[in-house]
Amino acid sequence: MDGSVNTLNWFEISVSDITRAKKFYETIFSIDMGDPMEMMGMKMVSFPYENMHGKVSGGLVEGPMHKPSADGAKIYFNGNPNLDEALGKVAGAGGTVTMPKTKINDEIGYMAFFIDTEGNGVALHSNS
Repeated sequence: MDGSVNTLNWFEISVSDITRAKKFYETIFSIDMGDPMEMMGMKMVSFPYENMHGKVSGGLVEGPMHKPSADGAKIYFNGNPNLDEALGKVAGAGGTVTMPKTKINDEIGYMAFFIDTEGNGVALHSNS
């Protein structure tokens, strides 16, 4: 792999209720994800992005091969400049904080874990 290629270029968070999950993520990140679309027997809605070239994005997917899990791979969302803002909205939006803001070290910053409305274990990272 050369340096111009991202190791990760797309992620999907499995959901059992696309409407509920969309509302949750729109609430905690103060974003608009647009309208879900149907594709290949699945419902999907994407996180906002501009010009995908060289950048990573992803979406929420409801379908027969997508089962939410707290034990799957952890996706770390960008919580900069301070993950307290998004983390502070998790409970009110229907999620559960499972690890509060925790310092990793001075160089790397902070992390936190939460369970979303669908039962997925998700993480946040920020520099402060």
